[in-house]
Amino acid sequence: MTDWLQFLFMGIQRGAIYAMVAMGFNMIYNATGIINFAQGEFVVLGGLMMVSLTMVMDFSIVFAFFLSVGFVTIVGILMERLTINPVRRPTVLRLIIITIAVSMLFKGSAMCFWGKGSHYMRHFTEAQPLEIMGATIMPQTLWIIGILILVVIGYVLFFNCTMTGKCMRACAINRDAARLAGINDRRMVMLSFALSAAIGAIAGIIITPLIQMDYARGALLGLKGFGAAVIGGLGNSMGAVAAGLLLGTIEAMAGGYISSHYMDAIALVIMLVVLFARPGGLFGSSEEVRLKEF
Repeated sequence: MTDWLQFLFMGIQRGAIYAMVAMGFNMIYNATGIINFAQGEFVVLGGLMMVSLTMVMDFSIVFAFFLSVGFVTIVGILMERLTINPVRRPTVLRLIIITIAVSMLFKGSAMCFWGKGSHYMRHFTEAQPLEIMGATIMPQTLWIIGILILVVIGYVLFFNCTMTGKCMRACAINRDAARLAGINDRRMVMLSFALSAAIGAIAGIIITPLIQMDYARGALLGLKGFGAAVIGGLGNSMGAVAAGLLLGTIEAMAGGYISSHYMDAIALVIMLVVLFARPGGLFGSSEEVRLKEF
């Protein structure tokens, strides 16, 4: 029982990060219909910027948190303004290739600025680990779970209780109709990149104290987040949250009871099984709805 609980805590910790990365994927997918392969780099930039502000410049964690999120949000806006927005009559394939190129640019820039080594960051709180039925849970894990809950609540309130959020939902459902109703669809696309970058930065900030961040970690985190988005159903962010937590838990259990060498392969295997058995994802997706309309 103790081992099972320990693996469960580890899985929830990993799954919370996958869930936030998947939410970022879905936000841009709903607004543009493309997969942003630079999403993992937003996570890396958030974590590395937080390291610089807290460990090098000695800023307070709270101030550095908001400054790091703001920095990555601006990076997301610039990405959309400089690479996505100028493209006229874009195809999905062309936009995806652009995001891959931007991902490589971000990765190279992070390597040049922060170097190739891993960067340490202190935990948000210095409290002792909690013990539950023999299993230990790090205080940083509680921060991760708590911030995920706050992000999900903020996400739901934004898209259901604000006019801007409703405009973004309208663009996701039918972009042409939203444009005819007077909604600036290009501005909504820019906002989707900004929010996606902000969520990615938050994920990078809260996971860095546990894993140590380096310039090359974005590809794997992005792959796991994309796997969660596919399993939950592309376009379904609440499904992505549930899938991310499920994916993280299965990974931790497999690593504990089988071998840690197979943990990274588990996400790919589960994603392939879901794509073969249920292409729309475990919880359905907006893409499935679109296909039914034809």
